[in-house]
Amino acid sequence: MKGLMTNKALEIPSFIVMDVMEKALEIQKQGHHIIHLEIGEPDFPTPQCICQAGIEAIQKGYTHYTHSQGIIELRETICQWYFDKHGVSIEPDQIIITSGTSPALLLIISALLDKGDQIIMSDPHYPCYPNYARFLGAEPLFIKVHEEDAFQLDPTTVRKNLSPRVKAILINSPSNPTGTLLSREKMAAISELGVPIISDEIYHGLVYGEKECSILEFTDNAFVLNGFSKLFAMTGWRLGYIIAPRDFVRPLQKLQQNFFISASSVSQWAAIAALRDAQKDVERMRKIYNERRVFLVSRLKELGFGLATEPRGAFYVFANAKHLSSNSYDLAFDILEKAHVGVAPGIDFGKNGEGFLRFSYANSMENLQEGLRRIEKYLQAR
Repeated sequence: MKGLMTNKALEIPSFIVMDVMEKALEIQKQGHHIIHLEIGEPDFPTPQCICQAGIEAIQKGYTHYTHSQGIIELRETICQWYFDKHGVSIEPDQIIITSGTSPALLLIISALLDKGDQIIMSDPHYPCYPNYARFLGAEPLFIKVHEEDAFQLDPTTVRKNLSPRVKAILINSPSNPTGTLLSREKMAAISELGVPIISDEIYHGLVYGEKECSILEFTDNAFVLNGFSKLFAMTGWRLGYIIAPRDFVRPLQKLQQNFFISASSVSQWAAIAALRDAQKDVERMRKIYNERRVFLVSRLKELGFGLATEPRGAFYVFANAKHLSSNSYDLAFDILEKAHVGVAPGIDFGKNGEGFLRFSYANSMENLQEGLRRIEKYLQAR
């Protein structure tokens, strides 16, 4: 049967974080209690006002296909959200509502890159980014970013790597896996390079002590990826969106029509309530995340992990563990099997992530405390 499969299916790498989680589930079935610090999923329930809006949508019969770009009421609300948060003016016809940001990225890369084209992205990066490009025949072009520079893309280095083959630059701020933000100055400089920017803004709103920037504050030559999974604890609702330059809207819409038809109607009506009514819930969750962040950063330092730059966004700490091992994959699985704590190996996020471990604080303070106690015991046993 192997000979019948495409190279695309055979060669795509696994998402190692998911491998860690699935191994953890196997260990749980054996009767062991696992502390999950590997997965980047909010541990909060979806706010009640959002759930109620979803229920009302079902009761009103809003359970059919929508316009392929999404319901106009949601697109108008997103426009208002970006104006209120970032002072930028966009129009509803620039927005395409998608079934999460993953399909959104697939649509954008399909519209921007042909076979042999290149897309610049940082190393480390979200593991799935390069797989989208390769799947479509394009080539990721990695630029190393370093902990002493807060893992920020350097515009000068980006400029040196530009060529006629480079058709896009992908940025993610706040970042997964590092939790750091791209500074206003560097974002502005990157936007001036003349190459379309894809800005993954899914962690916007989950920021502590700083204010995130949208790429739309600096240029219209950009595609914004955003959604509802992280900020509003709506991962299972599967809803995201693209904000695109007008010339690209129709091509993106045609791709959406062919591949996905439209996003979930019920989720779209619930998302309106998220943007309009859930701010108190969001602020409560954000404050709790920050308390966890402060604890985790302090505790990891106590245990000897390196943190040259503290994370200021998302819900991750990307800690240097090179003093423990040069093989983060083996180290992560060893911690899982011996300490029963799931963590993400840095190699999952690119070659330049090797030697690091990503800890997610999308878990309760009690579990964080217990997880770090177990890791301390594991380190002592080494």
